[in-house]
Amino acid sequence: MIIPLEHILMFSTLLFAIGVYGTLVRRNLIGILISIELILNAVNVNLVAFSRTTALSPDTGQIFTFFVIALAAAAAAVGLAIVLALYRTSRTIFTD
Repeated sequence: MIIPLEHILMFSTLLFAIGVYGTLVRRNLIGILISIELILNAVNVNLVAFSRTTALSPDTGQIFTFFVIALAAAAAAVGLAIVLALYRTSRTIFTD
């Protein structure tokens, strides 16, 4: 069964909106990092969906997705290190 592109784009838009909402509303730095990961996952869904429907090679979007996942893992590691350093100095991880 082939899922139409419009359904995939709606799912990706919903993921992106949840990520933006979580980024703007959360006060906890770890929650903000998780919301940013949701935004990056929405981008990954878009890359795979568009490469499946429009690219000459359907593997192109998957290759870019692997790069985005690797970049997100590195950003999460750096972000968690910053959160730990912040917690050691101020004893809180809230963004106030």
